[in-house]
Amino acid sequence: MRGSEFAELRAFVTIAEQGNFARAAAHLRISPSTLSQTIRELEKRIGVRLLNRTTRSVSMTEAGKRLLNRFKPALEEMEDAVRDVQNLRDVAAGTVRLHAPRKAVSSLITPNLGRFAKEHPDIHLDIAVDDAVIDIVEKGYDLGLRLGELLEDDMVAIKLGDDLRMCAVASPEYIERYGIPSEPSDLQRHRCINWRWPGKRGIYNWEFFKDGHWISVAVNGPLTVSCAEIAIKAAVQGVGIAFWSETEVRSLIATGQLVPLLEKFSPHFPGWYLTYPQQREMSAAVRAVVDFFRSNNVPTGTNKSELAPV
Repeated sequence: MRGSEFAELRAFVTIAEQGNFARAAAHLRISPSTLSQTIRELEKRIGVRLLNRTTRSVSMTEAGKRLLNRFKPALEEMEDAVRDVQNLRDVAAGTVRLHAPRKAVSSLITPNLGRFAKEHPDIHLDIAVDDAVIDIVEKGYDLGLRLGELLEDDMVAIKLGDDLRMCAVASPEYIERYGIPSEPSDLQRHRCINWRWPGKRGIYNWEFFKDGHWISVAVNGPLTVSCAEIAIKAAVQGVGIAFWSETEVRSLIATGQLVPLLEKFSPHFPGWYLTYPQQREMSAAVRAVVDFFRSNNVPTGTNKSELAPV
């Protein structure tokens, strides 16, 4: 059904409900002459008279009664459907789909789930925990969590939590046997535990900061993984040097099971961002999720009271 056809049928129903052209025209916010022309076009298109009208009154023909009985319930259902969708703008309810890597979920999402459920009992949060880098719009997600270096240019990004720092680590056993690299290029002569992003074939090059700019180093070794837990446990067992987030290995460094390497080449960098497509309208549920996790993961040094709602 074309838009003009729907408008004609809606005008017909309005006349039937209001009882005359003047009230119907006022209800539709058009002139009586425009409404009369609309009905003439409708009758011409379907080839049958729907209304008997004089200068004083209007009544429905048999065909008009039949059309009203069939179309009015359908019109009411369509209008209810539109109102139901419009309510999403104002009521924080329904399902919000979030795609996020394991590390982001464990540090930013999981600690706040209880509070979120209490504050937003009508929102169903559907979280896909997945380290693969995907197009969240194409896959049907409302929100995603991404590292700053992986943000798409056409997406809105809100920083959650503090900056991160990658750390090269090895066990005392490994160091005793193979020595300590003094600069990033030395890693090419060491046994390193490689990392592959899930869903990608290429190997991640380790990144360091030297002489005022970031450099990447392709390393080799006896093991390639796509799971942080395997890499860290392998490093503890002396398999090789691992390169992972400092927060993931801090406790093992504190207990002496791992030793940090190349620290002066490993500064902090922008961490996790909550990202979503640019859009004119955002549902109340998605807006509530964004506002909640942003306010509960404020980067150090940020005044929480200064955060404006999305």
